[in-house]
Parts: sequence; C-alpha cells; structure tokens
Amino acid sequence: MHTILLLLTQDVVQQELLLQFQLIQLVFIGGIYWLFGGWVLLYFLAAAGMGILLLETVNYIEHYGLERKKTENGYERAMPEHSWNSSHILGRLMLFELSRHSDHHYLASRKYQVLRHHDSAPQMPTGYPGMLLLSLIPPVWFGIMHKRIEAYHQRMAASH
Repeated sequence: MHTILLLLTQDVVQQELLLQFQLIQLVFIGGIYWLFGGWVLLYFLAAAGMGILLLETVNYIEHYGLERKKTENGYERAMPEHSWNSSHILGRLMLFELSRHSDHHYLASRKYQVLRHHDSAPQMPTGYPGMLLLSLIPPVWFGIMHKRIEAYHQRMAASH
C-alpha cells in the first residue's frame, strides 16, 4: 500500500511540475506580447517552430535506422554505432562538431569542441547540411539511407 501511495504522490508531483512549466511558458509568451506586441510574438513563435523542426530533423538524421539491443534492464549502453557520424568539414565548422555525434554517444561528457571521429560508426553520405536537405525528400532519403544501413549491417556482421 505504501508503494502505491508513493507512486501516486510521485505522479502528482510530476503533473504539478508540468503544469508549472506550462504556466511559465504562457507567462513568457504573454510577456512578449505585452512588452513588444503581436508582430514580435508572431516572429518569436515562428522562430521557436523553426527551432523545434530543426532539432527534430537533426535527431531523425542522427539516429535513422539504427537500434540498440534490449537488455534485462532496458537497452544496451549508447555507443558510437548507435548514431550516424560525419566528418565533412563544412558541417563540422557550421555546427561546432555536432557531426561527430557518435563520439557524444560514446562519451557524453566530452566537450563538443574535442569530439572525435569513430571509424566503427556508420557514416553519413554527406554532411549535416546535405542530410537535412536530403531528409526533406523521403523517396530519395529512403533509397540512399536503406542502402547505407544494409551495407553497415553487412560490414558489422563480417567483422564479428
């Protein structure tokens, strides 16, 4: 009974936190409108929407088609082979080494400026800017990426 009460209490606390954060966001948006007006609020919401879309698109291209094995305690530890890597210079410079995402999976505490290339990680066919554009054309994306995924799985099977 004590465990059930504890779980219910934790659920209520989490719901209250979510409500508090929603209220903070509404107050923030209301403050922008009150201080700067409707046009600035519209620009702010448009910029926020673009940021969300960019974040989700990058997350999609970084992990597309790669899986971690299920274990007794959840999933295996994230390793370089669980995300796509790219060492294309333009993406590296523009995105502050984000393109070496595989090293972030290997050692999340490593500073982004010193993320390393991993040969064992699957490699993107282009840098991030090209991958972002490619992901906007699903038939082309699937055609290219499914071949890459299959080749990567074959290479991994041959090395084990």
